[in-house]
Amino acid sequence: MEVLFVDGMSTDKTRSIISEYLPRCPYLRIIDNPHRIVPYAMNKGIEESKGDVIIRIDAHTSYECNYFSALVSRLYELDADDVGAVCKTDVLDKTPKTLAIREVLSNKFGVGNSVFRTGVDKVMEVDTVPFGCWRREVFDKYGLYDTRLVRNQDIELSKRILRGGGKIFIVPDTFCTYYARETYRALSRNNYQNGKWNILTVYYTKQFNSLSLRHFVPMVFVLSLILPLLASIIWLPLIWIAVASLLAYLLALTAISIKLSVNKKLNIIYLLYSFFILHLSYGCGSLAGCFSVLKLKLHGKL
Repeated sequence: MEVLFVDGMSTDKTRSIISEYLPRCPYLRIIDNPHRIVPYAMNKGIEESKGDVIIRIDAHTSYECNYFSALVSRLYELDADDVGAVCKTDVLDKTPKTLAIREVLSNKFGVGNSVFRTGVDKVMEVDTVPFGCWRREVFDKYGLYDTRLVRNQDIELSKRILRGGGKIFIVPDTFCTYYARETYRALSRNNYQNGKWNILTVYYTKQFNSLSLRHFVPMVFVLSLILPLLASIIWLPLIWIAVASLLAYLLALTAISIKLSVNKKLNIIYLLYSFFILHLSYGCGSLAGCFSVLKLKLHGKL
């Protein structure tokens, strides 16, 4: 076994803490990642590793004691190219607000049909998994991470594996726990970037199916508000399309929030606001991504 810490030139105590373990843990290594983004880190780790199986683990996440053994066992049992487990969402500081945020990031109305967030009770073939556990030869066959992608690089790799005829499974035998952002500012900033990089991922890969349909729903919602409002300048009745879209969303939002509030004893105001911030920031991020693509194309022509 070997454990490689690929460090994006951190300025906190990460390196000093790891260095304390190095003398007594010869299987640990620290590798520099001056590019400071995930795809470079993963590619560097893959290239430096020597094992037959490669498992990715990320910061902000904790892992069950059987996480490695369960994934490796299933990798061979299922003859899979990639295996993963459910990534549960939690918060460190549990308050009425953070508990609402946690619920929203685990709910289908918040994150769509992403089963690795909502949970599974059986082995399932899926389009992507969090982090990943691969046979080494998968990267020889399908390629390494796309270094153009600051985000979505894991989803893009999964789609590439599937297009090549590979198989990806999620298993119920273990799980990891992701610790979510605990403020609305951090939540909106993170999801704005997620939405933006959905569009940029399609642009760079020239593959719409590098992502799934659920990744574009928030943008469609935001456009259903903005476009009719702009068009109503020319013909006022078009504004009712935006009104109808907003009312339908608010009805669904309220109904789901009331149900969660009653069943899980959560603050309904925080639930409403968390859902709204998540969807709006994600959708606006996708629109910003569209403008970024136009800017890239214009610069390409100059």
